[in-house]
Amino acid sequence: MKKTALKVTVIGAGSSYTPELIEGLLQRKNTLPINELWLVDIEEGWEKATIIAGLTERMIAKIGANIKVTLTQNRQAALAGADFVCSQFRAGGLESRIRDEQISLKYKMIGQETNGLGGFANACRTIPVALEICREMEALCPDAWLLNFTNPSGMVTEAILKHTKINAVGLCNVPAHMEKSAASLLRETQGEAFDEQKLLTRFAGLNHMVWMYSAQLNGEEKVPFIIKQLMAGNDTMSPRNIPAFQWPDYVLRNSGMIPCAYLRYYYMTQNMYELEMKEAQGEGCRGEVVKAVEAQLFELYRDPNLAEKPKQLELRGGQYYSEAACELMNAIYNDSRVVMHVNTRNYGAIQGLPDDCAVEVSSMITSAGPIPLSVPALPEQVLRLIQLMKSFETLTVKAAVEGNYDTALDALALNPIVTTGDVLEQALLETIQQNRAFMQQFAHLNQ
Repeated sequence: MKKTALKVTVIGAGSSYTPELIEGLLQRKNTLPINELWLVDIEEGWEKATIIAGLTERMIAKIGANIKVTLTQNRQAALAGADFVCSQFRAGGLESRIRDEQISLKYKMIGQETNGLGGFANACRTIPVALEICREMEALCPDAWLLNFTNPSGMVTEAILKHTKINAVGLCNVPAHMEKSAASLLRETQGEAFDEQKLLTRFAGLNHMVWMYSAQLNGEEKVPFIIKQLMAGNDTMSPRNIPAFQWPDYVLRNSGMIPCAYLRYYYMTQNMYELEMKEAQGEGCRGEVVKAVEAQLFELYRDPNLAEKPKQLELRGGQYYSEAACELMNAIYNDSRVVMHVNTRNYGAIQGLPDDCAVEVSSMITSAGPIPLSVPALPEQVLRLIQLMKSFETLTVKAAVEGNYDTALDALALNPIVTTGDVLEQALLETIQQNRAFMQQFAHLNQ
């Protein structure tokens, strides 16, 4: 029998994204019977978490929901008996992200929180904490579902799936945004006759390296039409936190699929590096921009009259975040068997990748978890890039768990947007040194 009262725990509640999550949970109050919501953060994020808790209480009161909110730094108490655990913490905070991006740019590499050297550093800070949380879950709520939104989501999810017994699914709002954008493009041509519910999209790849390979509407494949629109400059597929850009035609033409915006770092590396350098010399690297946006958001969140998610949150790239996160929770609880695009074990869905690795793929969501849908054979150039990056991810997870310097070098040397040679070791050692407080697995290198 399904439980009729659910306990949901949010790890990293001081995130500026939390109002998105709360909004989504409240929109589903009739199908998700939550009566306990525990908001967890650490001392460094306590001020923000306190502001979020106040806004959460006001949002709940506005719709008259009966949900008890508990704000705490006691993670164990928050996990005890939980049914769903939402992980959205940022190990090292925005300051670590900013340092990562600045170090990458210093060594003439792309500076980004989930890709390249920055993605590696983020994973090495985050994975040990995620595994510690999962060990606590194994003792305190072994049957709970962990919904991981913590970046880099794919690598964190893979570490959890390989090293713990926890039920876990990784999630990102990028496929959801691409799906909505595809619907918007098709609506322009279909007019009132367009029914978004009849649009069936399919995705395959890795987190922040995913492609839409199918978009069927009334039995007709619409990906070729969408590609033509993108090649003509009608691009609505990027999240709002990513400036508009134009794909090289061959990227779209030769693959016959629609890449997510993060793939521009791999297909347009030099262009992106030059753009990042220009931005860094102006308003700052992306982490600095996000820090400024967050400061503005939290000023809004403080308003005692605010009782809903402010529209300005979309500037953080959080659009459709709550919809994806809460629909996933809803689908697991209600065994609704909807198709969503999640990070889960491959189980043969993408040919040419190990069964036990984490992939981002369209899956049917059941009470027993995601069932990944089989993906048609991918174009060779796409599959080879995915295989290369999966090797990078697998080695990064291994380095994050073991603290092996040589494994770290092997991982980074595979990544196409990481500069190799002497620069690689210099950049890696500086990254480890600057993150010494958060990368204890590499502490022996700082002695």
